[in-house]
Amino acid sequence: MSSNLVRKAASDGPVLAARNIVRRFGGLYAVNDVSFEVRRGEILGLIGPNGAGKTTMFDLLAGSIPPSSGDIVLNGANVSGDAPHRRIRRGLGRTFQIPRPLANLSLVENVMLAGQGQTGESLVANFLRPFKVAAEERVAEEKAMELLDLVLLSRLAHEPARVLSGGQRKLLELARVMMADPEIILLDEPAAGVNATLLEVIMDRIREINARGVTFLLIEHNIDMVTRLCHRVLVMASGQLICEGTASEVARDPRVIEAYLGGAA
Repeated sequence: MSSNLVRKAASDGPVLAARNIVRRFGGLYAVNDVSFEVRRGEILGLIGPNGAGKTTMFDLLAGSIPPSSGDIVLNGANVSGDAPHRRIRRGLGRTFQIPRPLANLSLVENVMLAGQGQTGESLVANFLRPFKVAAEERVAEEKAMELLDLVLLSRLAHEPARVLSGGQRKLLELARVMMADPEIILLDEPAAGVNATLLEVIMDRIREINARGVTFLLIEHNIDMVTRLCHRVLVMASGQLICEGTASEVARDPRVIEAYLGGAA
């Protein structure tokens, strides 16, 4: 069954689900029996103190590390044993807290490299089907330019990525991940190291992409951003999911006050 048919068949269920996920490192439980669902079309926040297990959870969802036990379900399919590139093809994209674009390539080239299933990826095809490869590259460049326009970087499209500020690199990362047509994007601390002006731009772009039907799950320490952006919030502490609800609901939960806010009233 093609990936598009798989996505269509799963359209009524959650786009992503964790089922009783456990991840051990020796005797340490980094994630301990965590279950949750990401509803199709929402912006879901994942918060918690340092060491709560959030980044490990992201690594598990993206396929960077396997779970010790439990299942990860993407568009109705169990992908617990799938490599990251297979999850990308099933509709899952991920950004990183510190984006690392190819500094000497232009922005448009960086975005084009994130495309999937290009004939030109095969060395033989470049010799046997050069016209098809060239046609696909033109289409990919047009799409990349449209995505750079979406994240307000089109004026820098042909500049090397090294000229970008930290916040602009996060916008480029959004364009790169969108190149693969994801249904869900895992965002790792989009506010980290970003000035207030660019943060407003990033939030606006996330809302715009979400309005186009893309689901988001994000880790973030900026509570103001989470409150303004997320439809629901999950809270982890000591490797476990301790609370979920709206931002205002979790802010009032005593377990969150104790674990995340250090017991402050």
